[in-house]
Amino acid sequence: MNCVERGVAPLPQALPTNACFAIIAPAGPARLDQAKAGQWFTDRGYQCRIYPGVSQAQGYLAGSDQQRLQDLHDAFSDPQIDAILCMRGGYGSMRLLDQIDFELIARHPKPLIGYSDITALHTAINQRAGLLTFHGGMLNADLLGEKLEPTVSSLLEQLRGRLGQGAAIAHPHNYPLTSVLPGAASGRLVGGNLSLLGATLGTLAEIDTRDSILFIEDVNEPLYRVDRLLTQLRLAGKLEGVRGVLVGDFAGVTVSAMTPLLEDIFAPLAVPVLAGWRSGHCDPNICLPLGARVRLDSEKHSLSLEQTLFRS
Repeated sequence: MNCVERGVAPLPQALPTNACFAIIAPAGPARLDQAKAGQWFTDRGYQCRIYPGVSQAQGYLAGSDQQRLQDLHDAFSDPQIDAILCMRGGYGSMRLLDQIDFELIARHPKPLIGYSDITALHTAINQRAGLLTFHGGMLNADLLGEKLEPTVSSLLEQLRGRLGQGAAIAHPHNYPLTSVLPGAASGRLVGGNLSLLGATLGTLAEIDTRDSILFIEDVNEPLYRVDRLLTQLRLAGKLEGVRGVLVGDFAGVTVSAMTPLLEDIFAPLAVPVLAGWRSGHCDPNICLPLGARVRLDSEKHSLSLEQTLFRS
């Protein structure tokens, strides 16, 4: 039985004044300008602590599995850390899954932020530790890269606890959304990178889509591979409990090109599908609270919270 079923994990606290962010690299390596990173947080009234694996590299991995796992555990267990920000994606998060101490994470609830390869951690921590996590901008890829607003403001607004029950998650008006299939539905917001959702089937991070609003995004995947991944989820029975679908950015594949496929896959389920949401490998990159209960209305082009994200 996992921590979700036991109901032992409370909501985290919203960012306090002068909050301290842990910077970890659970997947691939990247060079980090530590002075620039420190200044970025200072300019916003925060601090950061850069963990050892960030400065290491073993080929396509940011340090050894042991180091990356230790950084993850240390960041959650350290009482001086208020939120955990991943440096980048790449590959490597899956290698940690069977070694993660989910009981430790559940005892120290705090926001984990990232996307792409971090999807494996999001799904596992949502389901095994019962925590909400945040599909949002990462340090090297987004925040220090000076992506367009509201990449930063959407992340900080959520982490600061500014969005309460009933609040809409704002989407920039200059990026049009498409109601592929009409309707409205409520459920837990789950998902992330579609390739990772497929890769983790049959593992302890296999996604639970029961009573869910499924969010998907990807990069560098041609349309036939998107079809293959969605078909894999369908054949694995992972679309049966989906109540609605939020389609994020699929870099290189337009919404108009995806629409016939989305209709083919999801119309038999009679669920609403909203496409074109700017989350994922895109600029801007809107933050999404994974594990939170939300309401999707594809005709109104809206996504709103049905719960608070932090304890009062």
